[in-house]
Amino acid sequence: MDLIDLLILCICLIFARIWWRYWSVTGSGPKNLPPGPPGWPLVGNLFQTILQRRPFIYIVRDLRLKYGKIFTMQMGQRTLVIVTSSELIHEALVQGGPTFASRPADSPIRLIFSVGKSAINSAEYGPLWRSLRKNFVTQFVNPVRIKQCSWVRQYASENHMKRIKRESLENGFVEVMSNCRLTICSILICLCFGARISEERIKNIEGILKEVMLMTTPKLPDFLPILAPLFRNKMKEAKELRKKQMECLVPLIRNRRAFVEKGEDPDSEMVSPVGAAYIDSLFDMKPVNRGPLGKVAANLLLLCIGNEIYVMDVLVFVLKY
Repeated sequence: MDLIDLLILCICLIFARIWWRYWSVTGSGPKNLPPGPPGWPLVGNLFQTILQRRPFIYIVRDLRLKYGKIFTMQMGQRTLVIVTSSELIHEALVQGGPTFASRPADSPIRLIFSVGKSAINSAEYGPLWRSLRKNFVTQFVNPVRIKQCSWVRQYASENHMKRIKRESLENGFVEVMSNCRLTICSILICLCFGARISEERIKNIEGILKEVMLMTTPKLPDFLPILAPLFRNKMKEAKELRKKQMECLVPLIRNRRAFVEKGEDPDSEMVSPVGAAYIDSLFDMKPVNRGPLGKVAANLLLLCIGNEIYVMDVLVFVLKY
């Protein structure tokens, strides 16, 4: 190897080192982001996180000890700023609410279930989101409505205890999580649709909604869109699951609309009076700059089921039936 070849090799190594250093630094720099763990070029901290094979919350907990209450993680093409302090969360989401109120672009799979970001938990910050949120607060979670629906919770709790006692006698043990999911699902179906349906149908709906939640959890193409063609089958599965979801929910929507408009209940399952179910407020809702939501506008994507917590997503299905 002569002197020129050696010089070229040294220059290449220097540039490779600079390139690696530039792309592996997370935070700081021109974007003035909080510092974070160094990553790999192009993919950032994505594969480092995957290879740990631990729940993301535990990874965040460990990084908090090193980088403080706020730090940056580069996950493929997405930049995450992790906030782990209640004071900083309040500052960002309350004091600076309008600045951080909108949401990032959804993955193609999530767009299927959010009807093109028309849901309260996915809509961009603006007139539609404000209309949906205002309606949700006034019609669903205000103290008066919660008190009016106390009978639903009592009815579901009584059934819950009966089911637990029956399982205990028959099997000698009780499946806690499955019973809790079933009870919460029955409460939400009654609150949203004003319907009291069979336990078998509740189990079917709860199972499908759990599948939806698992289907819409972040996946590799969400962070590296270049890999999306390798996951074409997921899109097909998502469309089939969406069809199953609509098949179990649309009959409830149609029955409730018939009950509201004509006082008819085809299956005698509507137990809440007109105006007492959350869906009643959506049939004729007209968001600003949007017009009516459609002949059938309905909600319900319940039960984001984790190991320890339930989160209810209320989505608006813009349908025309």
